[in-house]
Formats: sequence, structure tokens, C-alpha cells
Amino acid sequence: MEFVCKIGTPEGRILEEQHSARDERTMREELEQRGFHVFEIRRQGLLGRLPLLQFGQRRKKVPDRALQLFNQELAALLKSGLPIVQALEVLTDRQRDPFFRGILADVREQVRTGRDLSQAISSYPGVFPTIYSPTLLAGERTGDLERVVRRFVRYQEVIGEARTKVISALVYPTVLVVLSLGLIGVMTLYVVPKFTEFFSALNTELPLITRITLGLSGFATSNWPILLAAAVVLYFVASRWRRTQMGRVTIDRWKLGLPLLGGVFERLAFSEFTRSLATLLAGGMPMVTSLQSAIGAIGNAYIRRQLEPITESVKEGLALHQALTDSEIAPDITIDMVKVGEATGALDEMLTHASDFLDQEVDTRMQRLLAMLEPVMMVFMGTIVALLLVSVYLPLFSLLGEVRQ
Repeated sequence: MEFVCKIGTPEGRILEEQHSARDERTMREELEQRGFHVFEIRRQGLLGRLPLLQFGQRRKKVPDRALQLFNQELAALLKSGLPIVQALEVLTDRQRDPFFRGILADVREQVRTGRDLSQAISSYPGVFPTIYSPTLLAGERTGDLERVVRRFVRYQEVIGEARTKVISALVYPTVLVVLSLGLIGVMTLYVVPKFTEFFSALNTELPLITRITLGLSGFATSNWPILLAAAVVLYFVASRWRRTQMGRVTIDRWKLGLPLLGGVFERLAFSEFTRSLATLLAGGMPMVTSLQSAIGAIGNAYIRRQLEPITESVKEGLALHQALTDSEIAPDITIDMVKVGEATGALDEMLTHASDFLDQEVDTRMQRLLAMLEPVMMVFMGTIVALLLVSVYLPLFSLLGEVRQ
């Protein structure tokens, strides 16, 4: 296959060149082995040039549940004394997900030829969690891979629970908004136009609110194909933009500025950071390497960008808590616990405590948010529906009054 590759040379130049390889992963490996930094690889041809056609080509990831089960079984097999290659053979045969099974088969062959498991996993960037390969590397260096894998399983469970709580809490408000918008759409496109014909036959002056409602309804009814097409195009363009670095940073920064929800997203991001860093440090990874991987594991792109400079600061000798303070984005509780951890020599434990505290704050804030959000949304949507009904029936009430007189 032909690929267009955007690469950085060791001299600092950025080039865009065309290369041939069997697949994207092989192409990336070849370029990295030659000392290049790979920024982007896209398939040559029409499919690789059109943004809208690239919408469905997002890199697939291993499902979290499948990876968690794999690590649980891997830890059990390693504890029983089974060699890593045989353990991978057993797990590959047991794997039901065809995508994951294909990756495991290739990983097994790489390990069979002498590569470490962490190296084999790192050859699939974007497919596994960012901290997975460094975690395995820590276990390989300390000679206790089974314990480190179990620690990663626990990390997955806790992070997954926190994310599930946030998503579950937002399901009901989302459903309420969708149903309300659907009701407004039905009234605008089907109910109000019926009254338009009736009011036209009356040949009387209509109230301002009624004229506005009828005008909006008429515009939507007459131009719904154009509006629908525009909405579809906007969705695809926005989805494509969301996948760019600028789009991710902009949207994630906007999330942090949301009333009530912004604090939830911020604490969830720092919970991911502190728990990832604690997992890597407890596994025996050096501080700078652990920081790089932990920052990469943060889901919020804006916070991830703001924290990237602290790696260089720590490398130059600055204490982690001071680097976090200088970032001007880390919560005070995180900075305080990191400071205590550095002073006592128990940084991984204090980072875990910070993660637990942030998770509790996320849970508390979500409960408060739901308690406030549900009545506010119901009043807001009810008001919109009521205005639609009043705008339609107000002229009828006026006519009834005239008839009685």
C-alpha cells in the first residue's frame, strides 16, 4: 500500500513523503526504526485525501472489557508458572474478539522471536491504553510481571467505574432533552402548519408571538431537506474537526468551562492522571517516564497539553508538586498530596489517595448536578412547549371573546 507520511527528522525538519508498506503499523515501525518521529500516516489516493470519507477510518481500539479479562487471565497463568509464550498461546486461542485475537497472534509471534511483551504491545500505538506498555515494561524490569499486571487490572476497574458513573448520570438528562426536542420538532413540523391554514382563512391580525411561531414553522416545513442536509454535513465536518489536535483541545477546554459540569470533567481528568502515575511508580518506572505516560493517559486534551511542560521541569530537577503548581491548572488537593508524598517517600500511595478523593468529589458533584439539572431542564423545556401552545391557541381565545361579545 502507498502511504503519505508526515515525519520529523532528527535534525528538526518536518517532511511529508510517500512510502510503501504492507500496512500502517509496519509503515510506522519502519519509520521509527530509521530515527524519524511520525506525526501522521494516511493512505494515498482519493480515500486518504477526502476528510468526509476518512470519518469511518478511526483507529480501532481493544475493548476495555476484553483487555481487562485478558490481563486477569494472564496474571493467573503467570502465577501458575507458565512461560509467557505459552500463556499468550492459550489466551490467543481463548480470545473471541477477532480484532483482538489477530493482535494477540502477532504479539505472540513477536515474543516468540525474542522481543519483550512490552515492546510487542508498543508496536500497536493507539490500540491499547497509553500506560499499558510502560506498565508491562516496569514489570519486566523488576521481574514481577504478574504483580504489575494485577495492579493494571485494578487500575482499569477503578478508572472504568469512575467513567461509568459519569456516563450513567448523564443518561437521564440526555434522554429528557432528546424527547423534548423531538416533541418540539413534531409540533413545529406537523401541528403548527395545520393551524397556519386555519389562521390564513380568518383574515385577522394575529399576535406577535403567533406570527413568529408560524414564520419559524413555515420556514422549517418548506426547507427541511436543506436543513437536514446542512445538519448532516455539519455533523461530519464537526466530527472530523473533533479528531484534529486543535479540535480536541478546543472542545475539551470548552467542557471545562461548562457550569457545574466543568468541575466534574476537571476532577475526572486529574483522577486519571494521579492514578496512572501511581500505578507506574508503584511498578518501578522512573519518574520522568511515568510522567510522560500518565499525562498521555489523560482523556482531556486541554489538560494534557497544559501538563506536558511539567515533564521537562521535573527532568531539570524541579519537585513534582512545584511543577504542578506552576502549571496553574492542577487542583489544590492534588498538589498538597503530591507534596506530602514527596516529603514522606510514599508518593505512589499519596497519589492513590488523591485519586480516591477526586473520584468521591466526582460522585458528589454528579449527584448535586442531577438534583439541580432535572427540575431546571423540565421547567425550561416545559416553558418552550407552553410558549408554542400559547402562540397557537391565543388567537382562538381572542376569537371566542369576540364571538361572546
